[in-house]
Amino acid sequence: MEKIIEIKHLNKSFGAHEVLKDINFHVNKGEVVSIIGSSGSGKSTMLRCINLLEKPSGGEILYKGENILDESHNIYNYRTKLGMVFQQFNLFNNHNALSNCTVSQIKVLKRSQEEAEAVAMKYLKVVGMDQYINAMPRQLSGGQKQRVAIARALSMEPDVMLFDEPTSALDPEMVGEVLAVMKDLAKTGLTMLVVTHEMEFARDVSDRVVFMDKGVIAEEGPPEQIFNNPKEERTKEFLRRILD
Repeated sequence: MEKIIEIKHLNKSFGAHEVLKDINFHVNKGEVVSIIGSSGSGKSTMLRCINLLEKPSGGEILYKGENILDESHNIYNYRTKLGMVFQQFNLFNNHNALSNCTVSQIKVLKRSQEEAEAVAMKYLKVVGMDQYINAMPRQLSGGQKQRVAIARALSMEPDVMLFDEPTSALDPEMVGEVLAVMKDLAKTGLTMLVVTHEMEFARDVSDRVVFMDKGVIAEEGPPEQIFNNPKEERTKEFLRRILD
């Protein structure tokens, strides 16, 4: 299997506080990997290190075999290969849904307006938001905003999609619509790395589940192993707490 992202001995500290400790981990092409764990276990920080929103304190991040932390590496270029979906949508409030999905294509990928709109329409349709292209973010529900945010990330046609707790800011009745879109995307062979509190999604959709605890990867494996037969005591305790 082709490793798209590989992390070796990754560390991240904020001052004296060590948030990530010696993380070793990889994502294969076409794989859906869910990262689970309590709040404060380092899940989101790891994701933010992968797309360099946070600068790692040590270690290597390899993208298709090249260490992107090398001085010579074009970070700008690398970032275009990663789609990022945040908890808080981060839509441009002064742009409508369509324009939210075209602006980065035009600026970063240098696509023409016409080409960018065609690509944006394709992905807005994928997420079921093609009827809302003229809507401004303030006119949309949380679930609709998040679906536009997913379409915006997909419009860059990235190699990997990173999701940072994409349902945690949503009202319970809107969680399902976003998870349904993500489940459909997973079936297309898209490479997805998902930090999530949605255990059903992690169990049913992932190829692999990674459990983080106190800044380390405590256990990883296929969903059936992690959920039905975890080896580590702290994994068992976490799942007991979450699933009861």
